[in-house]
Amino acid sequence: MSQVLIVVNRHDDWASYYPSEQVISVDQYLSFSTSVDRRLRVINLCSDYSYLSEGYYCSLLSEARAHRVIPPSRVINELSSKMMFGIQSGTAKTLLGKLKLEEQGEGGLLIRSYFGQVNDPRLRPLARVLFERFPCPILEIQLQYDDQWEITRLQLGNHLLLDDSEQTIFADALERFSSKIWKSRQNKRNLRYDMAILVNPDDTTSPSDAVAIRKFVKAARQHDINAEIIVPEAIIRLAEFDALFIRETTAVNHHTYEVAQRAESEGLVVMDDSQSIVRCANKIFLANAFQVHRVPTPCSLILQRNHPEQLEQAVQKLGLPIVIKIPDGSFSRGVKKVDTLDQLRTAAAELFQHSSLVLAQEFLYTSFDWRIGILNNRPLYACRYHMVRNHWQIYRHGASRTVSGSFDTLPTFEVPSPILQAALAASRCVGDGLYGVDLKEVDGKGYVIEVNDNPNIDSGVEDRYLGRELYSLIMQEFNRRLELQ
Repeated sequence: MSQVLIVVNRHDDWASYYPSEQVISVDQYLSFSTSVDRRLRVINLCSDYSYLSEGYYCSLLSEARAHRVIPPSRVINELSSKMMFGIQSGTAKTLLGKLKLEEQGEGGLLIRSYFGQVNDPRLRPLARVLFERFPCPILEIQLQYDDQWEITRLQLGNHLLLDDSEQTIFADALERFSSKIWKSRQNKRNLRYDMAILVNPDDTTSPSDAVAIRKFVKAARQHDINAEIIVPEAIIRLAEFDALFIRETTAVNHHTYEVAQRAESEGLVVMDDSQSIVRCANKIFLANAFQVHRVPTPCSLILQRNHPEQLEQAVQKLGLPIVIKIPDGSFSRGVKKVDTLDQLRTAAAELFQHSSLVLAQEFLYTSFDWRIGILNNRPLYACRYHMVRNHWQIYRHGASRTVSGSFDTLPTFEVPSPILQAALAASRCVGDGLYGVDLKEVDGKGYVIEVNDNPNIDSGVEDRYLGRELYSLIMQEFNRRLELQ
């Protein structure tokens, strides 16, 4: 039988409830070895779930360690978004239309659902539906009446703010819930053959240039898909399509993530999906997942903002120089190389302003980085991106412009086997989408640096060897997924 752990910020946060060996602090959980039993189920009761907080990392790293967690990172991100899609549709809309409640004043009606349970029997069906959509310990539901009841706000609740009677209800719901088997929700998708390709003319780091986008559109037609280019302002049209191909730089706290979520809720085939965006966006998640699945990677340590002693430990374990990274940096931004302990302290202080955790890695110098394109866990293309002259990275960001190094494109069968195998192992930690895996080659061995969702595919670069076939293979995969629906 799997073990249930309840994670709180501090043990004192559990003082109002019966003592239990199942209750641990978030510091304890974050310091767990990645080899801890994967059958663990985690109930995350941190008081702060905001992006890159310890509560956020508790859920994100639970998923990296193959633990089942509530709330999952997907729910945390969805409920923190201002753009809540699909709440008032389908079953939820039907239940709201049938609600027979007394009309409230201007502030509406606030309901707290504890693991999908409420005392009022009239609200129980709605609470169950919302819990299936947004599984979390406490869900605050704001209702407003305007011809019929509508949901005006959903947010994660804090168990520390409950009064005595609410604490009793919450404790009873927790006890009942923790004895159940958790089941993943099934996604429903529709069947059609129209694709939206999302691009943004203002994206200075767009993953595909205009020529490549036109090649995608042409390749789509060869596979019975009518591809249409849309911009962010046109996302209200998503329901017209069967598939979404994101060709804009993605981030979790960004409209691309929200568009991916909305498309998934509408039943579209999405590449890359919101889960891939979350996982690839965070180097802390990737580092934990690589350790769990034994993916070869540079020796890494997770540094916590409130544990300055870890800086000296990092120097002792990793040696110098050290590379430290903000979890959600991209294109070499938020990455610093330090040569002394003092430099490490200064650089860490700067990065800790943006995240409660940062990643420290041993420095492996190579003259180029491998980029292996992976689609549905199969190698697609291979590039070598060379470092900028007199610099240790592929990109060098200046005040007026960004400089990048040269590149080579070659067939995947010419890539050394250790590089390919490491890339495939890394991509499986994320999912089955379209990824670009970055690796370093040292003494014939591949070391994975990161996995990128939505990788660059530019005309004349990544397609230099395969040509039109590269675009055709990607559209063929979209067609396969549509047919499976």
